[in-house]
Amino acid sequence: MKRVFFKTFGCRTNIFDTEVMIKNLDNSEFMHVENPEIADFIVVNSCTVTNSADSNVRQYVNRAKRDFPHAEIIFTGCGIAGEGLKLFDSGIVKMAFGHSEKENIKTILLNNERKYIINDLNHLDKTIVDNFSSRSRAFIKIQEGCNFKCSYCIIPSVRGNARSYKKEHILEQVRKLAGNGFGEIVLTGTNIGSYGDSRNSLAMLIREISQIRGVRRIRLGSVEPSQITADFIEMLDEKFLGKYLHVAIQYSNDQMLKIMNRRNRVESDLKLFDKLYSHGFAIGTDFIVGHVGETDEIFNDALKKLNDYPLTHIHLFKYSRRDGTASANMNFKEIHPDLVRERFDLIDDLIKVKSEKFRDEVINKKTVLNVLFEKEIEKIDEFAIYEGYDQYFFPVKIKSKESLEGYWAEINDYNWKNDYNWKNDLS
Repeated sequence: MKRVFFKTFGCRTNIFDTEVMIKNLDNSEFMHVENPEIADFIVVNSCTVTNSADSNVRQYVNRAKRDFPHAEIIFTGCGIAGEGLKLFDSGIVKMAFGHSEKENIKTILLNNERKYIINDLNHLDKTIVDNFSSRSRAFIKIQEGCNFKCSYCIIPSVRGNARSYKKEHILEQVRKLAGNGFGEIVLTGTNIGSYGDSRNSLAMLIREISQIRGVRRIRLGSVEPSQITADFIEMLDEKFLGKYLHVAIQYSNDQMLKIMNRRNRVESDLKLFDKLYSHGFAIGTDFIVGHVGETDEIFNDALKKLNDYPLTHIHLFKYSRRDGTASANMNFKEIHPDLVRERFDLIDDLIKVKSEKFRDEVINKKTVLNVLFEKEIEKIDEFAIYEGYDQYFFPVKIKSKESLEGYWAEINDYNWKNDYNWKNDLS
């Protein structure tokens, strides 16, 4: 049997895509392994969201070629048209194929010819994923592609326009995953808020998933402010919904939002975030620092306004020029990296303070944390430290003699340290 190792870069959608490939391996021909040292094939599932993402993928491929000369390197993922083509043309990778071909992984690996297969941007998988390797949570892709045309973003050109999976396809996967012990379901996709049609919406889908036996908690990937609709708001107090939402604003100044070709605006964003916070939600967002056109005046206004957002988490990006995007052709002077770093740190420090305030409030209310422990992270004599996430998507660490992987627990009498909550034991 040939042994196959998968290296996945990027988002939860890529994690799901890797599971699709694993599911489509023929167990009589191939064996999925967790160690590249023993692999006959190394399949690299790439991310291309930023220049640094491309760089990380390229460095890994070059290192794998050097360290594991016995393995054939196969390239796939969002970087297929960029880094994938370059690495294929250079001869470093044996084969390269787009997302739309991942269900054909068995045929691709059995075919010994060098081949580059472009991506079909209208494709939707038919595979039912019923397990996730080395994970306690299950990711479910409910849609693919994005119709937003944000100036800085390359993803619509590599994932295509928004298209949704059929509801029954999604529900069948959830039923099988829940039956296999996955109690936490994370809905993912390129732009999950665009899920649905005239008969279905994201809120309706979540309610149907919540009724499936074995589902204990539902989390969402990133949603856009405009996609949190009235029927979604009606669902905020339901126990099946994790008390954390990631709502991507990207910036907190209307002038920059227009430059970025964003649909959201500060006033409506603030009203939405206050509404979510009033229902006890921790809230995260994406934020880009150093986009071309970001003047001192714009940034200072954005920083001031950001202080009004009840944020607890942030995914900060430094603007990365991407060929093929509108931002790359804008007639603005690029911002010096030192200034970008300074602005990055100011925002990072602000959200840390806000996060600490929120966690203090949770502790003062003596809130019970509902935690799914996912993995062992450290061994100390006869004990081990296990880590999981609570309903607010904060990490929780605990010391235990017994294995807690995949174990649900209600935690009280805890303290927070740095960026995680801590408890000595389950007593």
